[in-house]
Amino acid sequence: MSTILLSLLILHLTITLSTCQSPVPAKFPALLVFGDSTVDTGNNNYVGTAFRADHPPYGLKFPEKKATGRFSDGMLVPDLLVSRLGLKKTIPPFLDPALTDDDVRTGVCFASSGSGFDELTTAVSGVIPVLRQLDMFKDYLARLEGVVGDEESSKIINGALILISAGTNDFIINFYDLPTRRLMFNISEYQDFLQQKLHDLVKLIYDLGGRKFIIAGLPPIGCVPLQITAKFKKPSERKCLHDQNADAIVYNSKLQNLLPKMQAELSTSKFSYVNIYDPTMEMINNPNKYGFVTTARGCCGTGFLEVGPLCNVLTPPCPDSSKSLFWDAVHPTEAVYRIVTDSLVDNILKNLV
Repeated sequence: MSTILLSLLILHLTITLSTCQSPVPAKFPALLVFGDSTVDTGNNNYVGTAFRADHPPYGLKFPEKKATGRFSDGMLVPDLLVSRLGLKKTIPPFLDPALTDDDVRTGVCFASSGSGFDELTTAVSGVIPVLRQLDMFKDYLARLEGVVGDEESSKIINGALILISAGTNDFIINFYDLPTRRLMFNISEYQDFLQQKLHDLVKLIYDLGGRKFIIAGLPPIGCVPLQITAKFKKPSERKCLHDQNADAIVYNSKLQNLLPKMQAELSTSKFSYVNIYDPTMEMINNPNKYGFVTTARGCCGTGFLEVGPLCNVLTPPCPDSSKSLFWDAVHPTEAVYRIVTDSLVDNILKNLV
C-alpha cells in the first residue's frame, strides 16, 4: 500500500502555505507520472485488482463528489500541478478508454496504486509495478507520435516534466509487515536494491527521450496511521515508529547522493529531489500552523485501518476532511496536496527549466 509518500509527494525542504492559486506560465509541454497511489489518478480502475478507490466516500471533494479512483477526498498533486502549469484541469490515467488526443499532448498518468519498484510488491495485489509502467509509456509514445508526428513528439518528451514517486509500498509490504525481502536483504541492502531499480527506470525513460525528472524521497513511514495500528493496539499508545522513520532518513540520504551521479551519467538530464520527510514531520509536529487538527488517524471511518475497499459507505468520513492530514489510514487529504503543490511550484520547478 502506498503511503503518505506522494501524498507529500512533492514537498521541498520548507513548506509554505501559499494562498496563490493562479496558473503559472507553462514551461513544460506535458506532465508524465510514474508511481503509486499518491499519484495514481485512476489506472487501477482498469486493472483486475481489489485495491481501488472508485467508490464513495473517496472523491468527496472532487468535482461532483465523484469517486474517480484517486486515493483521497479530492484531487492529487498531479491534478493540481497540471492546473497550475496551465496545461489542463486534471491529469487522466493512461488506461482510461476515453483518453483524448489533447490529453495525450499535455500528459498522462501511468501510476498504479499499491505498486513499487520491487515487482514482488505487487505479486498479490495484481497492480502494475513501476518498471512495468514503462510499457504504458511506450504505448503512449506511439500514440503521441500518431497525434503530433515524430519531430513534435520528441520535443514534447524532451521538455516534459516527469514525476516519479514510489518506494513506500516496497518497505511496508515486503520488509516491515511481511518478511518477504527481509529474508533476503538487510535494510541497507534492500534500500540499495530499490534505488538500483529506480536507476534502471530513469535510464530507460531517458533512452526514450525523457530529460526532466522530479524524484520523491520517502515520507516518515512510521507515522502512517496503518503502520502505527499494526504496532499499537490501544489508542492511548499510538505514536510514530522510530525505527521505520530512521530507515526512511537513511534511504533519502542515499537517494540524494545517487541523483547527482545519475545526472552526470545522463548528460542532458536534470533532476530535482523532493524532500518529503522533513515537511511531513513539520506538519505532524505543528498541525495548527497548517490548519490541521488530526494527524495520527485518517478521516475515513475510525482512521486506523480503513483504506481501499475498507473505506466505503459503511465507514463514513469525519465532518471536515480539510482538517485532517490523512484521508484514509494511508493517504493524505486534498488539503495536504494543495500545500505540496504550492511548495513544488515555488521551490522545485525552477531547477528544471
